[in-house]
Amino acid sequence: MNLTIKDIAKMAGVSPGTVSKIMNNYNGISEKTKKKVMDVINETGYQPTFSAKSLATKRSNLIGLIYAGKVNVDFTHPFFNEVVTSFKKAIGLLGYDIIMFSNEQFYKDNGSYLARCRHFHVDGCLIIGGEEIEDAIYELVEEGVPCIGIDLELNGPKASFVMTDNVNLSRKVVQHLYLHNVREIGFIGGKVDSTIAEFREKGFRNVMKQLGLAINEEWIQHGDFFEESGYKAMKVLLQKEPYPKAVFAASDLMAFGAIRAIKESGLNVPHDIRMIGVDDIDACRYSNPSLTTVKQDKDRLGKLAAYMLNDVINGKQRIEPVFIDSELIIRESCGSK
Repeated sequence: MNLTIKDIAKMAGVSPGTVSKIMNNYNGISEKTKKKVMDVINETGYQPTFSAKSLATKRSNLIGLIYAGKVNVDFTHPFFNEVVTSFKKAIGLLGYDIIMFSNEQFYKDNGSYLARCRHFHVDGCLIIGGEEIEDAIYELVEEGVPCIGIDLELNGPKASFVMTDNVNLSRKVVQHLYLHNVREIGFIGGKVDSTIAEFREKGFRNVMKQLGLAINEEWIQHGDFFEESGYKAMKVLLQKEPYPKAVFAASDLMAFGAIRAIKESGLNVPHDIRMIGVDDIDACRYSNPSLTTVKQDKDRLGKLAAYMLNDVINGKQRIEPVFIDSELIIRESCGSK
């Protein structure tokens, strides 16, 4: 016989809600009532189903994971893979499971994240920022679904975001080069409509001006954070001399592509052109030369996103965005030995 939570409640002479609260260790239930319900559960061998728990508590303990944007990083990207791993561990310890939503059909059938969130009764969503963000993402925020963005600005009573302080990140790079007597600096950024790319370029331009360094617009190119775009951008920078003495690429993958282009041109990194990336993915330590980069605190990004989302789900209103500091890691591509 497949018992339901209503059957247990009837046998114990209490409401289904009381049974649910006892099974989920809620406070405010008398010891006498707890014993009565637990005796019935033990005698019948009742095992609540996931759907029964969800129906009784109106909570699924499910988190929707969304890689947003027509151009998204997906779970293969080394930086976001580490961030999501950190998030998964932290949110798991808080009692949640994760369900991943695909966006592959959005531009064919105008699919709705909101409809899927309601179908699966998710308690909230973690949204990883990509580029060309779907309107369906902002629909979640407008409808009050608890959401936390990573590298994606989300603002609302039940939405917020966490990201690295990208303006300060760029400031650290240029200041380091300036202190080592490097004045001619190029920049390979992300797409111009990307929030992260915008912040990193803003930081680059601001500190160049603060230090009185000339900004050569021909030395500023844009990619898409992936290796091939860094290669193509560097090829443009190398079309005409003089070349920059250093290039700051807004991702490690673009920096790897740029180094490949420099080598193909017969130049040397770092002797002819120094190179600095962003993210500190594992490959930085093993590349030739090893890559100087700005390390983002991937573990902290993931954990903060988990705790922020849990707070929003549990009724905390208006959590302010969190910006995390970064660390410049000096390796061979910037002249260290």
